[in-house]
Amino acid sequence: MRKIFMIAVMLLAMETTAQTYENQFRRPVSDVMRDVAKRFDVRFKFDGNVDTAGVVLPYADFRIRPYSLEQTLDNICKHFDWNWWKQSGNVYKIKRYEYPRRHEEEGRQMLDYLSTLYSNKAEWEARRDSLRREVRQRLELDAFLDSCVLGKPLLSKIRKHDGYTTQNICIELTPGQHLFGTIYASTKKGKHALIVCPDGHWPMRYRKDEQQRLGTLARMGAVCVDFDLYGWGESEKEVGAEAHHTSRAHVYQAACGYILLDWMLKNRKDIDPERVGVMGGSGGGTHTVLLSLLDERVTASAPVVHLASHFDGGCPCESGKPVQLAAGGTCEPELAAVMAPKPMLIVSDGGDWTSSVPTLEFPYLQRIYGFYGAKEQVRNVHLPNERHDFRENKRNAVYDFFIDVFGLDRTMLDESKIEIEPDEQLKSLYK
Repeated sequence: MRKIFMIAVMLLAMETTAQTYENQFRRPVSDVMRDVAKRFDVRFKFDGNVDTAGVVLPYADFRIRPYSLEQTLDNICKHFDWNWWKQSGNVYKIKRYEYPRRHEEEGRQMLDYLSTLYSNKAEWEARRDSLRREVRQRLELDAFLDSCVLGKPLLSKIRKHDGYTTQNICIELTPGQHLFGTIYASTKKGKHALIVCPDGHWPMRYRKDEQQRLGTLARMGAVCVDFDLYGWGESEKEVGAEAHHTSRAHVYQAACGYILLDWMLKNRKDIDPERVGVMGGSGGGTHTVLLSLLDERVTASAPVVHLASHFDGGCPCESGKPVQLAAGGTCEPELAAVMAPKPMLIVSDGGDWTSSVPTLEFPYLQRIYGFYGAKEQVRNVHLPNERHDFRENKRNAVYDFFIDVFGLDRTMLDESKIEIEPDEQLKSLYK
């Protein structure tokens, strides 16, 4: 009897492990991935939120394409709502699906599709107007602005430096929640260019490279203002760090740039309204594009290490609201193109998602600017050997751009003259 039972167990095991129509040719996905790695001589790294233990893949070997690793990975990953990303060398990372991130080829297909929607200035401007209207609606910016109290700003004492000053600003936006920033202003007399500087996801706006950048632009004749991310810096003390990873952060940060620009133009007599710039890196680049689209008073834009047709920004503060669905579907280069024909600088590098800019996003933007006979007004500084940061070469690219378009004083370009203030001194409520 025991012998008959053991035979039955063996037959059942054979039936469940054998690849047959009856069991949908199932195999453990971990075994399949090992076979794929061996077949194509690659290695796989699995993100922490991808668990293959006990996971079975139906029709497993039929998903393998011996002529294409990429199609094989598509066939396997899409079944589980995973995605694959090529890393350095022969290493591929397997991650959960991310709605703001796509492959470069998908970005190319999107730009090709968008390019079919307009072939001249009139067609483009009809599309542009739809983008402006629908992005604003999807961001729910007007409802947010209606909820703002916008009390009188709190300003710290002005601190004097070599050729520029710093002053902290705090504006209550909604009850109990504030915009915290710092104004870097030229000490020269007369009207100055205004440059609003949304911050990125590097450690706080108090860091050295941000002080160098804004202080240097101020020494050369600009007035610059930055502000904390929602849930970072002083804002974190009010709402907590987790608040940053919400859709509210998206509209809150957009509103911060919008409100600061508006307040600076209306309340400072040293601002030239014909010279209004926006400039930020990484997530600050996302909000540079967004503010340039939302506010037509912006006359020059410089998104740094941000722009890509295949990446919308991986944080909810960049993609928490569905602005990429505006006008039937869009992407960052098309949103940036709303600036045309005003001057725009795209800074890219070879070490992040912006590596495609010279061959993909920049030609697309040149086409839009070409509708105005203004191709030279959009520029790309590409640094193929650099990575995702805002270091010296990227800062120099920004300096050159604003010297050119706003007539800043190059003789005052000297980062060694910038006094790096301690964090506490740059906090807006500091007296």
